[in-house]
Amino acid sequence: MARVGAENRHGARLMGVTTAKPQLHEARWWEPTPQGKAHCYLCPRHCQIGEGLTGFCFIRKNIGGKLYSLGYAQPAALQVDPIEKKPLNHFLPGTKIFSLGTAGCNMGCFFCQNWDISKSHSDQVSSERLEPEAAVLAAIEYGCPSLAFTYNEPTIWGEYVVDIAKLAHQFGLKTVMVTNGYITRAALRDIYQHIDAANVDLKAFTEDFYARQTLTHLQPVLEALKILRRETSVWFEITTLLIPTLNDSSEEVKGLCGWILENLGDDVPLHFTAFHPAFKLHNKPSTPPATLHRARHVAMEMGLKYVYEGNILSEAAHTLCPGCKRTIVKRSWHQLGDVHINEDGTCQYCGYKIAGVFKKPALPSQSAVHSLRRKVEGLQNANRVA
Repeated sequence: MARVGAENRHGARLMGVTTAKPQLHEARWWEPTPQGKAHCYLCPRHCQIGEGLTGFCFIRKNIGGKLYSLGYAQPAALQVDPIEKKPLNHFLPGTKIFSLGTAGCNMGCFFCQNWDISKSHSDQVSSERLEPEAAVLAAIEYGCPSLAFTYNEPTIWGEYVVDIAKLAHQFGLKTVMVTNGYITRAALRDIYQHIDAANVDLKAFTEDFYARQTLTHLQPVLEALKILRRETSVWFEITTLLIPTLNDSSEEVKGLCGWILENLGDDVPLHFTAFHPAFKLHNKPSTPPATLHRARHVAMEMGLKYVYEGNILSEAAHTLCPGCKRTIVKRSWHQLGDVHINEDGTCQYCGYKIAGVFKKPALPSQSAVHSLRRKVEGLQNANRVA
């Protein structure tokens, strides 16, 4: 496992934490079947998992008739990132975010950039035990006002997400999901009540793409986006990776943008990002910058207020005020330049209210951090004995 100073392929590192044997953690969002299987209803796959087997995601396993989460407290990647890397451009811009991910995924994307962990079983990756308390403490000690559940699909380790998020909120930290949005209503309700922001991959706008390229379906993702907008207070942004000839036509971009406008509104930031050949999809070229420019032009002409380009160096990474049309946030890759947004979200030039969350949370007290550190030390000592 990589430690600080050594990056793996997905740009994430594992920081020094206590090694311990994996401990079984019983899963949520499942029920036994009359046939002795475990029905997992965490995501729309609804896996029926037999004794000794895992679901499609590889990290939810039926052991002795009970379903267990093999990813609980077993991150395969940890890293401090700029929050713009998630990408989130309207949530605490310019801050650092403590990011973690495990093995496995509930989608089968042929173009996955993080395939070395997302396509692996829990025993095929190098991981170390990191209790929720240790994750929150690490975020605080690295000066991060938020934590991100990312790199692979965090829905599949929702138990770990919830426990970290609850504790993070006790210390004033914010929580972020970087997700494919493939989740059931029941699980979404349980998990996202503890989440402050999300970036949701809307990978395309056709069922054919989802079926052929991700081995899933489009409609559950659209339903999740509508629930987030209409039934939660979660701030979210959308990312669409444009892959030449597969999902980059003007017609599809128009359909996607029209759906966002009709169902989510004009103030949801949309990130069009460039594809680069990866995993099983090497027969397509990298996305030309002109494709991103065209998609962004279409989206803004249709009425979306905040449209960005990613995975290329572009002035379309900047935030423009819809009111005065001036540049209010400058970005170069994931680094911020000038920022002209007040903490209440108003443009410093004209007062227009920019959608997003811009007020940085207060740091926890030293006494609270000291108490948490003592608890983490106790857990680490217990793990060593175990």
